[in-house]
Amino acid sequence: MDVKKLVAQMTLEEKAGLCSGLDFWHTKPVERLGVPACMVSDGPHGLRKQDEQADHLGINESIKAVCFPAACATAASFDKALITRMGEAIGDSCQHERLSVVLGPAVNIKRSPLCGRNFEYFSEDPYLAGKMAAAFIHGVQSRNVGTSIKHFAANSQEHRRMSSSSDADERTLREIYFPAFETAVKEEQPWTVMCSYNRINGVFASENKWLLTDVLRDEWGFEGYVMSDWGATADRVKGLIAGLDLEMPSSHGVNDKRIFEAVQNGSLDEAVVDQACERILNIVYRYTENARPDTPWDLEEQHRLAGKIAEQCVVLLKNEENLLPLDKKEKVAFIGGFAEKPRFQGGGSSHINCAKITGALEAAEGLPYVYEKGFSATDDQADEALIARAVQAAKEARVAVIFAGLPDSFESEGYDRRHMRLPECQNQLIEAVSAANENTVVVLHNGSPVEMPWIGRVKAVLEAYLGGENVGSAVIRVLYGDVNPSGHLAETFPVKLSDNPSYLYYGGEGNRTEYREGIFVGYRYYDKKEMPVLFPFGHGLSYTSFEYSDLCLSADSIRDDEELTVTVTVKNTGSRFGRAVAQLYVRDVESSQLKPVRELKGFEKVGLMPGESKKIAFTLDKRSFACWNEELHDWYAESGEYVIEIGESSRDLRVCAKVNLQSTASFPRRYDENSIIMDIAADERAMAALRPLMEAGSALFHPEENDQTSDAAKEAITDEMNLAMMNYMPLRGLLSFSDGITWELIEDIVRKMNGGK
Repeated sequence: MDVKKLVAQMTLEEKAGLCSGLDFWHTKPVERLGVPACMVSDGPHGLRKQDEQADHLGINESIKAVCFPAACATAASFDKALITRMGEAIGDSCQHERLSVVLGPAVNIKRSPLCGRNFEYFSEDPYLAGKMAAAFIHGVQSRNVGTSIKHFAANSQEHRRMSSSSDADERTLREIYFPAFETAVKEEQPWTVMCSYNRINGVFASENKWLLTDVLRDEWGFEGYVMSDWGATADRVKGLIAGLDLEMPSSHGVNDKRIFEAVQNGSLDEAVVDQACERILNIVYRYTENARPDTPWDLEEQHRLAGKIAEQCVVLLKNEENLLPLDKKEKVAFIGGFAEKPRFQGGGSSHINCAKITGALEAAEGLPYVYEKGFSATDDQADEALIARAVQAAKEARVAVIFAGLPDSFESEGYDRRHMRLPECQNQLIEAVSAANENTVVVLHNGSPVEMPWIGRVKAVLEAYLGGENVGSAVIRVLYGDVNPSGHLAETFPVKLSDNPSYLYYGGEGNRTEYREGIFVGYRYYDKKEMPVLFPFGHGLSYTSFEYSDLCLSADSIRDDEELTVTVTVKNTGSRFGRAVAQLYVRDVESSQLKPVRELKGFEKVGLMPGESKKIAFTLDKRSFACWNEELHDWYAESGEYVIEIGESSRDLRVCAKVNLQSTASFPRRYDENSIIMDIAADERAMAALRPLMEAGSALFHPEENDQTSDAAKEAITDEMNLAMMNYMPLRGLLSFSDGITWELIEDIVRKMNGGK
């Protein structure tokens, strides 16, 4: 379809109308020219297609569909191929249901455990989030169905989400909150990008030209259309100029009229409207010309697939004395309402109307177990009778398995959590049961980290997250060893909420949220502070063991425009099949900028039989070593020594090797009279210009050699003090401490340091 020719035939009214939705879920048709309407749908982990009584918070009924594990779970799989397969299944579902775009994945960074929508986001780490998002997008779009990566950008809280300003410096945005979007755009070109509700440094995302045009299109090369989150449009004309193509949902003609009037009065160039229409129509026809409503959709087969995916997402957090896996012949007490009716998805716009739900009790049919409810999943009131029955059941079984977690009311789109605790009734139950039976296992169903005051009194903990409609089967298969757990945490579990780096500032005051922790989010903060955590980023145990060896680098020294190949051998040293997650981190030995101790720059999941070894490879480029430089407004990989570390978490690193990197980028530092000696000394060119001035002020730099310095003063001036005074001295300060220096000399030296003659 020649969309330029099509747009040229449209009236201004038709073009203005095309820039907003027809209703809650459809783009607007232009019937006169045969332009069809296309339907979009919520569903990062399944379809929430509503035909009637549409809403965006999951209140009204949608069609029956399959609920796959939420992103909090799938990220823990560290398995890109698995997530691609899930995307393919969702793409097939969309084709069957005539849906052109699925509204996901959601890749916002988990800044705090309190975010009510964390269950829908992948990780605290931008590299992991970007790679998992790209894998999902690849799967969906391989079926000729679009994705809408969201919410662009810096949308890490629900509190005041439609008005709050996320205030962060350039480096923080570039290193933490942008890369997941950047990776997905550059690697997979999502058909659409959804802008967030919030402001960024005071400017609404929906009308932020720097965000939607300068960065997204001009720098990253995004080719699709930008749509608003539902109701996120502020000033519609400013939004169009900034790069917001499609407003969703319908504005009932109000903003269509504003666009028309802005063109008529000359405040909006009609070419901007034409461009938005072309972008929208490119995607409309990309779908309609490849629509396959005859694509089969087998709900039962996808239910099984959802269970298989969930199996790879379960994280074994603790397994003292190898209590797990359980013996299928021994009596077990299953305790907790989530064993019967699991919490497997979050609340809000991603809520799926499931065709089938399998809980642990149903999946455990035929095994010797007793069941006690233990607690209510709808409120936080301890029931002493329920606890007493649970304790008695635990005493009569060899192992007690408690299915705990966060009720729907504790985490949902629309509001943030108030604390990081489980319901107190569940904590009381766990304390009581673990006192009655030393072999207590806790299975968690939650979308984000929880505090565990009882962690020292239970022997095993399984993190099932929100594992989709077939999570019960996955948990039982892991508990009994039919599946070896291979999930690893995509987020740090702090000991308590106040340990979180955003604790003092999260949520903000009024309509402003300050991201004062900067780049130190998640493990970047905890590792830098050397702070104890409950479970570190990347952590995950197995029923087998793995050995890492033969770490090899393709070179000992590289330039920043060259790639480095890293290989390592992983061996299964245990007695059963298992999947290892090899995580590669890069550590800068010494940097002129404040940096995290290490950062994830690669990961691979590999399945191994007992005794089997495999060599896996990683490729690192400039970005693997670079940080954002706010003077250059670009990525800068500083020359120096870096350490490549590989292991099974950010705090379980098994092998390492060093590489020297040489920067090819010129760093045009600018100097003035306020520049200090220490910074100048780090720049060889500037230091060459400074030496004559240092010689003129020799008495300042070596006061112990000055005849006029008293003996008492000489004794008081230590070498360390003298060095510090010299390092921290600004050039202008030399005027006050040396007779041999003039202002003209300082100006001359500054000019030479900046490249002048």
